[in-house]
Amino acid sequence: MRSLQPHHIVDIFCFVDSLVEEPARPQGGRPKLVRDSEIITLLIWNCLSSTRQRTLKDVFRWALLYHHRDVPKLGTYGAFVAHCHRLVPQLTRLLGMLLVPAKIQFIDSTKLPVCSNHRTGRYRVAEKLAGVGRNWQGYWYGFKLHLAINGSGQISALAFTPADVYDGHITEQLVRAETKIVVGDSHYGDRIQRAKLKARGIVVVAPPHWRQRRQVMAQWQQSLLYKRAKIEATFDHLKEHLPLVSSFPRSVNGYLLHYVRILLGYQMEVGF
Repeated sequence: MRSLQPHHIVDIFCFVDSLVEEPARPQGGRPKLVRDSEIITLLIWNCLSSTRQRTLKDVFRWALLYHHRDVPKLGTYGAFVAHCHRLVPQLTRLLGMLLVPAKIQFIDSTKLPVCSNHRTGRYRVAEKLAGVGRNWQGYWYGFKLHLAINGSGQISALAFTPADVYDGHITEQLVRAETKIVVGDSHYGDRIQRAKLKARGIVVVAPPHWRQRRQVMAQWQQSLLYKRAKIEATFDHLKEHLPLVSSFPRSVNGYLLHYVRILLGYQMEVGF
């Protein structure tokens, strides 16, 4: 990624404005003070800047403080939040347009807890969608992000599920039409999924199960498994450098808005 300068926000706005369709203005009523592409640019630029905010309130204050000249008619905080929530379909569509093709996909999942374990019984915001998951780190309550990237770390496919969904059941949703090889951990190496993907001409490369008597692997398969650390580095960047994990949203739509804006910022960051 190149080092960003303040004037690059104009380039990002031009790029976003060329992809986002501004809805037709209804007859009557007040005109909008801010364009949809301006709000989307602010959300993306916040992820690319050195001062990344965790909540929409902090993003709003950051925009007033540092980008008042870029968006002089930002309006009130309540109007800003409502506008951001209305843009969830636009943000999701834009993220889908930025997904890159990949003949070799590295896939894995990561946990997205929404609260501490001792608060699970009192949690209400997304209780109908969240689930209890378990991995080598222990139990958590929330969601899972299933991600597929190419060799450069760019996202090629993704899916959100409750935390109790098994990784191997989402493999088919992550595999793109042009993909020939899928590289994952042992969760993606079950026989049923391999057979389904083999029928589509796709090879699954995964470590052999520890109970397998014959643990045979070609050198090219071992080389691809060594490169699987790329997706672990991607998760590390999303969580440690970008605030992907959050418990601040107060609605299901708020969680989707938060996750999509972070992933959209990441995709723009690695592809800028």
